[in-house]
Amino acid sequence: MTHQHIWRKSSYSDDGNCVEVANTTKPVLVRDSKNIAGPVLRFQPEQWHAFTEAVRDGGFASPS
Repeated sequence: MTHQHIWRKSSYSDDGNCVEVANTTKPVLVRDSKNIAGPVLRFQPEQWHAFTEAVRDGGFASPS
């Protein structure tokens, strides 16, 4: 069975330079918005939550 996912990207994205996240519960699917036929990363919900929380909390340096 083939699943059709609805992908969404952040409202903060600019000029298509972003990732998209699929509307699944397990696993969380992430892809490059410029290469929708390319590879898809899969994360357990707990891993994705920890990552997005770290981003919100400033846990990563901004690119220069």
